Amino acid sequence: MIRAIAAIDDKLGIATDTGIPWHIQADSDYFRATTKSGKILMGYATYREFAQPLPDRPNYVATNHATTLRDGFLIADDVDAFLKGGDASDIWVIGGATLFASTLDSLQELYLTRVSGDFHCTKFFPAFEPAFHLETDTPSPMVEGTPAIRFQVWSRVAQAKP
Repeated sequence: MIRAIAAIDDKLGIATDTGIPWHIQADSDYFRATTKSGKILMGYATYREFAQPLPDRPNYVATNHATTLRDGFLIADDVDAFLKGGDASDIWVIGGATLFASTLDSLQELYLTRVSGDFHCTKFFPAFEPAFHLETDTPSPMVEGTPAIRFQVWSRVAQAKP
């Protein structure tokens, strides 16, 4: 199954020019636990933000850059072929904005952490409704000094057959 996971604010913002504008431990824990199995697919800009690959899972970088990646990262130079690779592994698309937009039509589920507020982001998750419907919506306990968050899972709406 091909899924995306992202934290988004009220305006679908995922980051500013300097990075993710919030640090919420519950979201970080959720991300690590949710993506612990399967393959990770990230864009090149997201790769540059990682000091090392996420442990215990293959970390692929969608890039056409003729470059050598750091140890533990693998190149996925053809995203469409990668997503249609045919093995049974789950694939987790983890960002950034360009990769989310280019893979949206291939995604079967979205795991979204909804962060309350407008963080004046410059990078956004693509509009995904009405192609997806909300399956679960779970609030996280409030933590003083951090914005309220909800963990949501969205599934692709089945398309009618012609």
